[in-house]
Amino acid sequence: MSGNSKILFIVNPGSGNSKTDWPKEIDSFFAGKQIEIEQFELPNPCEPSMLKDHIVKSGASKVVAVGGDGTIKLVAEQLPNKSIPLGILPAGSANGMAKELGIPATPAEALLILLEGELREIHLVQVNKEICIHLSDVGFNAFVVKKFEDDKVRGMWGYFKAAWKVLWTHSRMTVNIKTDDETILREAVMVVIANATMYGNGVVINPSGSLYDNAFEVVLIKQISLKEILKMRFTRKDPDPGKTEIFQTSSLQIKSKQKMHFQVDGEYRGKVKEVTADISNVRLTVICPTTKK
Repeated sequence: MSGNSKILFIVNPGSGNSKTDWPKEIDSFFAGKQIEIEQFELPNPCEPSMLKDHIVKSGASKVVAVGGDGTIKLVAEQLPNKSIPLGILPAGSANGMAKELGIPATPAEALLILLEGELREIHLVQVNKEICIHLSDVGFNAFVVKKFEDDKVRGMWGYFKAAWKVLWTHSRMTVNIKTDDETILREAVMVVIANATMYGNGVVINPSGSLYDNAFEVVLIKQISLKEILKMRFTRKDPDPGKTEIFQTSSLQIKSKQKMHFQVDGEYRGKVKEVTADISNVRLTVICPTTKK
C-alpha cells in the first residue's frame, strides 16, 4: 500500500478524552515522507453534505477517520465511493471498531497500518435507513449512551458512571422480533443488532460474529447478569442461553408497544417503537493490519 498517494485525515476534535495530540502525531509521522496529507477538522455541528464535498474536492485516495465509532460512521456515510479505502485512528472514548479490526491504540503503530496494512471489505447494515458499521441496540445500553452523552465525563469512566445510573432505573421491554427464519415474542432488557463482535469496553456481545460474511446477529439479552458480563469481557465463550439468545439473519424487524431507547454506533437516536435492519448491498473497504500467514 505504499506509494505517493494523498491521504485525507478527518479529525474530530471532540472525540474521547485521549491525551494524544493526533494532529501533531500525524504531522510528525509523515514528516519527510513523499506522501501528500491533509487534515480536516470537523466543525461542530457538521453538515454531512459539506463533509462529502470536501472529500470529493480533496482528491484523496485514502480517507482516515480520526475519532470514535460515531466519527467512523459519519465519514463512511459520506464517502462518495465505498471502495475508497477508509483508515481508522482510535481517538474516541471506546474505539470499538478499531479494536474489532485489531488497530492498536499506539499512534505510531496505528499510523504505520495506513501505509503497510491490507484492504478488506466489510459488510454494512442499514438500520432504520442509516448505516451501522459496528453495533446498534435498543434498551439498556442505548439508555446508557443517552446518559453518557448528557454527562460531561468522557472516556470509559464516563461510560461506567452512566451504566451505574441506568442499572437502577431501566425496565424490561416486551419485543416482537422477526428475522429471516422466525418471529418471536420475548421480554428483554436490550436487543443488539450486532454487525461486529464486541463493544469498545471489551465486552464480547457476539462471539461468533464476523464483519466479512453476509449476515448479522441479533443478540437478545433477557437480564443483566454480572457473571455474564464478566464472561463476555474476559472470554469468548458462548453466553448462557437462559439469559441471552442469539439469532443470525440478513433482515430484522423489532417492534414494541412501549418506546425503546435506540442508538446506532454509539450515537443516541431517541426513543422508538420499531427498528428495521437489513444487510446493505454495498460493502465498505477498510485498511486493516496485515493478516499473519
